[in-house]
Amino acid sequence: MSSTPKRGHKALRHGRWSSPDSEYFLTVVTGLRKSGLVPVGAELTNLARAMESEGVWSVRTLTIMPDHVHLLVTLGTGSTLSSALRTFKGRTANVLRRAGLKWQKGFFDHRLRDGEDRLPVFLYIFLNPYRAGMIHRSEHWSGYYCAAEDWEWFEALTMEGCPFPEWLASP
Repeated sequence: MSSTPKRGHKALRHGRWSSPDSEYFLTVVTGLRKSGLVPVGAELTNLARAMESEGVWSVRTLTIMPDHVHLLVTLGTGSTLSSALRTFKGRTANVLRRAGLKWQKGFFDHRLRDGEDRLPVFLYIFLNPYRAGMIHRSEHWSGYYCAAEDWEWFEALTMEGCPFPEWLASP
């Protein structure tokens, strides 16, 4: 009999480890995938970024969707991944409560390895609202944030901060 969890929250935690100074692609979802994050997106972004001054993490890019948040962060040297997400969820709980929401248990994470291309992660996070049909490709998503040093190189790949039509074409 295998001791490896097959499904659910425990399966997400199996094999998870924290690596200080590593980059993590994270997804945090509302309970029952209930919508309502976009109106409080600026507050969520500010709270995520405020954790930088405490050394919890550095936010490279994020996007706020109606029922989930995608982030690319560099974990701080004194933080574990679980404690960083516990802090984020705890600090944003009041904002969510006012919006009639709560966070789902757990989170999705992917640690980017040395040499792994970051561009696909940046594109996934950036394109998420466009691919979901929430805005036209000529508009800017208000729930998107990119750190200045990353926006400097990433914006140069875009069409004045908007996606190229071919980026949104179905494969």
